[in-house]
Amino acid sequence: MGYVGNTPALNYTTFAVQHFTTSATTGYTLDNAVTNENGIALFINNVRQEPGASYAYTASGTTLTLSAATTSSDTMYCVFIGKAVQTVNPGAGSVGTSQLATDAVTQAKMADDSVGTAEILDTNVTGAKLNDDAISGQGALGAEPADTDEFLVSDAGVLKRVDYSYIKGITQTSFLPIATPLWYNGDMQVAQRATSATGKTASGYYACDRMHLNLYNLGTWTIAQETLTSGNAYADGFQKAFRIDCTTADASPAASDHGFFRQKFEGQDVQVFKKGTANAETYTLAFWVKSNKTGTDIFTCGLYDHDNSRSVFQNYTISSADTWEYKVLNFPKDTTGVMDSNNAVSIDVRWYLGAGSNFTGGTQATTAWEAQTNANNLPSGKVNIADSTSNDIAITGVQLEVGTYTSSDLPPFRHESYGDNLARCLRYYYEMVVNESVSGNSPLGLGMYYNSSQMMLDVFFPVQMRTNPTLSTTSATNAFIFIRDSSSDYLDDFVLDKANSNVAELKNSTDASGTSGQAGTVRTSSGGDSVSFSAEL
Repeated sequence: MGYVGNTPALNYTTFAVQHFTTSATTGYTLDNAVTNENGIALFINNVRQEPGASYAYTASGTTLTLSAATTSSDTMYCVFIGKAVQTVNPGAGSVGTSQLATDAVTQAKMADDSVGTAEILDTNVTGAKLNDDAISGQGALGAEPADTDEFLVSDAGVLKRVDYSYIKGITQTSFLPIATPLWYNGDMQVAQRATSATGKTASGYYACDRMHLNLYNLGTWTIAQETLTSGNAYADGFQKAFRIDCTTADASPAASDHGFFRQKFEGQDVQVFKKGTANAETYTLAFWVKSNKTGTDIFTCGLYDHDNSRSVFQNYTISSADTWEYKVLNFPKDTTGVMDSNNAVSIDVRWYLGAGSNFTGGTQATTAWEAQTNANNLPSGKVNIADSTSNDIAITGVQLEVGTYTSSDLPPFRHESYGDNLARCLRYYYEMVVNESVSGNSPLGLGMYYNSSQMMLDVFFPVQMRTNPTLSTTSATNAFIFIRDSSSDYLDDFVLDKANSNVAELKNSTDASGTSGQAGTVRTSSGGDSVSFSAEL
């Protein structure tokens, strides 16, 4: 008998059926996607439901939506009208390669042990075809591999042998990501205030950003951003250094005289050390240093915890005068005294210049932190860089790391772009005219007369500062000029009217003469005048 269309199967067909676990809902998921509700026959409590949006249910794709919610006691199933499954079996020998679609034979359709070595062509098994842990029975090495032992690696799917002698020299530092360093301005590239400051006898920030000089009656000093042109530090990629020169000596400091330079850290920036907890971490401080002074373990660095008044010290050696030497110092962890996680100072790292007897009579804590005791800071026999005007010391390439390292496995110095480095420093200090050679005046911003005698200037900070800053300006006759409406007014100074961490509002300190509401440009009168904001720790 002839047929129109495909020859029917010799056996019966069945339709796919799905049973549902009902609940108080109108939405269910179908096992098979349908075009609309007419693709299924739906039965609730064995009663067939009428399809359609105005009737019992709708369906689209795998989403079934009922017009009324079922209950958990209902029974519900559907028959996929277009999902027929023929039960006919092909005759023996009736399926050949021409009847198989490409990629039709999957792993699930292959019997165990159906593929042997005869069915695999030579070179057909590549590294890309091997799963992790594909080789069973492997055991752990009982000792370090021999140099001649080989490791298999995949090179774009091709297995290659690599001798252990080649890879054993690769350290963990080779795989470290580029990350923001804990230390600010470790390469001393940023110096907003000045490149040098002379005759300093008091504490302050003078040259390289974030480096603070702490002085109490210990000599007179010149502080500078030194430019490197040669030496080991220069060869290691550093072109700037923080340098201190003694210009008035204090060979015999009084009991309370002391001095050191340092960097201070916000508590929220050093929580990675987990100080004061059972999981506290050790510290590694590394830096390049150069001095005319030499000696074994006579130079001292210290960590000071401001939140808990605790400290610890390490000493280092300078072997050759006026030669850049690299130092790596390890400091112990401290399970006592949790650091506050805020924007106030928690830890500072300091290099000592010298001190009087109040700071030299004790014994340094080097193996464990202790409650801060001045007498233990700089024991007898340590260096006094203030004892001669020939003395100096310089550092660069400073980094502070979590954990204990040596010079051989220390993570590499994380160089930042100058812009990123500057942006981090701007959180603490913003100089509106930064060491620029300006002939004549330099623009500061737009201002407006609040009334006939009071001019206001808003300054928006390039980054959010650590806290509400203080203001420092040039104070001199006609230091600033306000250009407005075809005329100019000269101003001697500005004072801070209001400020937050993002913007400051300045006003003239002495009366001016203008018209309320007049706007104009505010400039410095000369290249040496400036306006700066400080939120230093």
